[in-house]
Amino acid sequence: MKIRIKRVYEPAKRGDGLRILVDRVWPRGMSKDKAHIDHWVKDVAPGTALRKWFGHEPARWSGFRTKYRKELVANREAVRELSALMKGKTVTLLYGARNTEHNNAVVLAEYLARKTPRKAKAA
Repeated sequence: MKIRIKRVYEPAKRGDGLRILVDRVWPRGMSKDKAHIDHWVKDVAPGTALRKWFGHEPARWSGFRTKYRKELVANREAVRELSALMKGKTVTLLYGARNTEHNNAVVLAEYLARKTPRKAKAA
């Protein structure tokens, strides 16, 4: 399994493999046709309270990572669902945030990479 990370607003490319949106909220201004999303696994995204608390503020990044990982551990079913979709495939985790370094897909990819032998890679 190869994990990539990409903003949903970037054009889809052949090498993206399976494109999975991992945000709880649909990206603003993005049509389903333009997004080229194969699956939307919103249950694996951070909870609403955590997402609002973080607000994509880099100063809260460390706390967000810790809290989101705890949510992922507690949300085993959603992680299992995502892992089953990804098994043996090249996957691009899609997110809507503007910040390419501080977003839930980065944390999720790190979390999934620790559970599997391969590392996450930005697209």
